[in-house]
Amino acid sequence: MLNKVLITIFFLLINCFSLLAQNKDDAERPEELPDDVVVDSIIKIRNPINPLSPAKAAFYSAILPGLGQAYNKKYWKIPLVYAALGTGIYFYTTNNKEYNRYRDAYKSRLAGFTNDEFYFDANGNQLSTPRVTDDGLRRAQKLFRRNKEISLLVTVGLYALNIIDANVDAHLLQYNVDENLSLVPHYKINEMDATGNLGLTLNFKF
Repeated sequence: MLNKVLITIFFLLINCFSLLAQNKDDAERPEELPDDVVVDSIIKIRNPINPLSPAKAAFYSAILPGLGQAYNKKYWKIPLVYAALGTGIYFYTTNNKEYNRYRDAYKSRLAGFTNDEFYFDANGNQLSTPRVTDDGLRRAQKLFRRNKEISLLVTVGLYALNIIDANVDAHLLQYNVDENLSLVPHYKINEMDATGNLGLTLNFKF
């Protein structure tokens, strides 16, 4: 007899839980509206987070500088990227050209020739003594070689910065910065000792 009562109570409890679950599902499920009913509301659907977006932006910028910025729709950054890289390349090529000038003149003098460009004035007349000495050629080579190496490092750094910028931008574009998430300061007076408390409050609405 006791077993029958326990079994009956068990089945009644199961039925109650199933009914409650069904009612909860029905409450959460939106009601079907007739075709002639217009809902006067705005539903904002957030874009889904794409975890591969930062990697794609970085990959595109690595292939072609500025392409990652275009992928992130930050088109105004593309001229800045090319201006920075163009400046670095310009200084590298200029210093490399000057380095080659002084190196060629120095190698010519080591070979015993006295007809390099520094043996002539602006009018093309050959001078008895060169405008730049051998020691000056060595110092000029050292200076321009260092400058072109620095220019190369800066250009490579700007290229890497272009990749990092695209990657970080893609991360930031997916951050939740709407009004449901806010960080606001607050000031509260302590009623016990009449002192003030200053702090920050993080609010998250969902």
